Amino acid sequence: MADKGEISVLTLGGKGSSLSSSSLYAIASGHARVRIDSSALDRLSSSKQTPPSFKHTIAVPEFLTIEEKRASLVVLLNKLLLSNSRAFLPQLISEKLNAKNETLEFEEIDVTEQELLLLKNSSALVGISAILDHQTTALSAFSDAVAAISCEALKADVAAFNVIDSGDGHTSKEEAGVASDMKVLLNGSKLVGKVKIDSISKIPKLHASIRKQVKLVHSDMRVELNQSGNDGTEEAVRTVLVPLATALWDLGQCSFSRVENNLASIGSDDLKSSLQEIFVKQHSSISSLRTAFKTALDLVLEQDYNKLAHEVNVLSGLVWEIVAWEAVTAFAALEAVELNEKFQGRKINGENVTVEKKNEKKKKVVLGKGTSVILQLIKDRLQSRRENTVENSGLLEIWARDFLSFLDLKDPEFDGFLLKLKDILESNESRRLPKIPKGTRDFAKEQMTIRKKAFSIIEEVFERHGAAALDTPVFELRETLMGKYGEDSKLIYDLADQGGELCSLRYDLTVPFARYVAMNGLSSFKRYQIDKVYRRDNPSKGRYREFYQCDFDIAGQYEKMGPDFEVVKILTELLDELSIGDYEIKLNHRMLLDGMMEICGVPPEKFRTICSSIDKLDKQSFDQIRKEMVEEKGLTSETADRIGTFVKEKGPPLALLSKFKQEDSAFLKHTGSVEALNELDILFKALDKSKCIDKVVFDLSLARGLDYYNGVIFEAVFKGGAQIGSIAAGGRYDKLIGMFGSKHVPAIGVSLGIERVFAIMEQIQKDQNQTPRATKTEVLVSILGDDLSQGAELVSELWEAKVKAEFLVNKRVTKHFDRARESRIPLMVIVGNHELNEGVVKLKDVEAAKEEVIPRDRFVEQVKRWLNSRSS
Repeated sequence: MADKGEISVLTLGGKGSSLSSSSLYAIASGHARVRIDSSALDRLSSSKQTPPSFKHTIAVPEFLTIEEKRASLVVLLNKLLLSNSRAFLPQLISEKLNAKNETLEFEEIDVTEQELLLLKNSSALVGISAILDHQTTALSAFSDAVAAISCEALKADVAAFNVIDSGDGHTSKEEAGVASDMKVLLNGSKLVGKVKIDSISKIPKLHASIRKQVKLVHSDMRVELNQSGNDGTEEAVRTVLVPLATALWDLGQCSFSRVENNLASIGSDDLKSSLQEIFVKQHSSISSLRTAFKTALDLVLEQDYNKLAHEVNVLSGLVWEIVAWEAVTAFAALEAVELNEKFQGRKINGENVTVEKKNEKKKKVVLGKGTSVILQLIKDRLQSRRENTVENSGLLEIWARDFLSFLDLKDPEFDGFLLKLKDILESNESRRLPKIPKGTRDFAKEQMTIRKKAFSIIEEVFERHGAAALDTPVFELRETLMGKYGEDSKLIYDLADQGGELCSLRYDLTVPFARYVAMNGLSSFKRYQIDKVYRRDNPSKGRYREFYQCDFDIAGQYEKMGPDFEVVKILTELLDELSIGDYEIKLNHRMLLDGMMEICGVPPEKFRTICSSIDKLDKQSFDQIRKEMVEEKGLTSETADRIGTFVKEKGPPLALLSKFKQEDSAFLKHTGSVEALNELDILFKALDKSKCIDKVVFDLSLARGLDYYNGVIFEAVFKGGAQIGSIAAGGRYDKLIGMFGSKHVPAIGVSLGIERVFAIMEQIQKDQNQTPRATKTEVLVSILGDDLSQGAELVSELWEAKVKAEFLVNKRVTKHFDRARESRIPLMVIVGNHELNEGVVKLKDVEAAKEEVIPRDRFVEQVKRWLNSRSS
């Protein structure tokens, strides 16, 4: 684009050249002249053509603006150059486009049949759409920048821009891109705060919609502008114009709302009222926007596509004007003090302005790295304009007009502004920082030390009880997982069809274990597995989308309640040996729960969904659960209240069991409940004898929402200060294995939510100001010089002796001691020039600060002796 006041020349018809929306806009707006490549004219002049046999006038619809008419002619010109037209017509049109102060009217001329078809084609539709392509592309970028400034002017909560790391497939690429750009622009801002504003929260979704539609229009225009025919043009363009109109309407409404908010946030009443008066007088009202949008939709039904494109172009202009006013008002809100001083004692709209000056010091405002650059560009642009102020004219009105004229897309200087905005977004280093998906985490070396220690303890406990390790695929056939988790099935991550099979990431380790047992025809198997599982859940503290589970399961026929006792006992051993602090194991029986449902009058088909509601009692009050059961799941109020009396029962296992077995207990009238109470009696007595029943609480509110449980169910809860929630859970699932078409194999298992355990262990270490060693290195071989071969020889001898060792070759002694201290390496083997000459090495006990010189050929033996004495 040429500088302001200059006219550039754009050549059409050259070999390999193509017409773009931006070059068309430059010609249509009068900022560029058109030139036809001489080779194109030579080709048209030399081609064989049928003689003219029709009379026709080159005409464009009268309702179009002069800019739209010129755009239509540019499209027609390019199509003629791509066809076998005579050279006469392109030359005639180019002359008309380049002429000054002339109307775009043509006399009737003789044309060929092919030329007649081109003259009747949809050049107007494509031309206007190309203008829209250029304008809305700029509007998309400009509206993001202006919205960012509004965020600061309104001190708005910008949490909505955290949609980047959703990781669940619900956030579009465009929405993530908008959020990323907004974060880049606002990076470092001290103004954005906690004021929740609806028009700010909507930015990612609405601005993403504009981006998406603009891309579609741009893609369509790249094709339509450079094809000689017009087959399917109307249908193709119509399909992109209607969604674009909707996106423009939404953007305009949202921007208009921010304009009003910006005006309301201006601290000076005089400045606010004056600017509001100018705004009301000059701006496009929301009613104008609504009228243009409604007209565009009506034209779709009328199938008048030229008028449709024109009306969408009108809508685009109105939205541009509103967004420009948003920039003015946001700027005024941020720069109110300077504007007050600038207009102090001057006439605004014919009235003398008197602004009350405050003595308080202006606080330093820290803007975002991107928005601060944008605001400075605007300031520089406004200062470069001369202020020719007449005494009775409105100074503020002139300032607003100057501001708006700078934001006029027809002003060539605005192109430079948009290019700088693009540079801000693309050059910002934070934009290129990689990230991890929401609900996942990296583990640094210190955290990995905790994990490895925990896994070691867990594996030792599992193997102590005779379990064998098992590994299963990270994804299963979707049919394997579906129908096993009740309402939680919606949290399963589905994978795209990559070869004729529908697969999903595993939700837990229990269903894959059941599938393995059934597939291999096993009648008994005691196994453990430590692996990652995946859930499309809402992440929170201690809750992730990718996390490890540590499972222990027993499948097969055993003595009554024997496996149930063992898995609960294993759970107590795990939590005791991991030393995480106080905990309790809530325990219930699924048949007892079903008996409670029947006693209370819950229909059998609603047992599982009501269980899912009851299972939330650890996070919600009963009143909330009651409302869900009655209003969402259709229970009567009486039934819900009866459930309330039962789920409040909680206490020591043997005492509460005795209460439920008394003659007046409602449970004794239900066969399944009686069987459950008898099984719990055996289990509780075994736990009592094993001295771990004090960790167990009999709790009728425990429901465990998974569909496959049918017997004892339990859940371990951390009782420390951190709000971690459930840290382990399990239960009996006698019918799950049989669901895979094999014989029923009874089974029970426990699953430890190790991620939450890690969170507790990390917090404990933090509270105790402990930092675990990241490595197990026992010896640092320190070569005081630059001879790598010396270090290689010594450290290799230690490695061959199975000693955990590292080496460092450096002339500076302090580097070696710093390395040993930072990595907490207990022993150093030091070799300098003196040691080399004497044929010795120096052993240094880092903690005790003691040194010993030993012969070079005995150093490995001495190192091992020192390490053995330290470990004993």
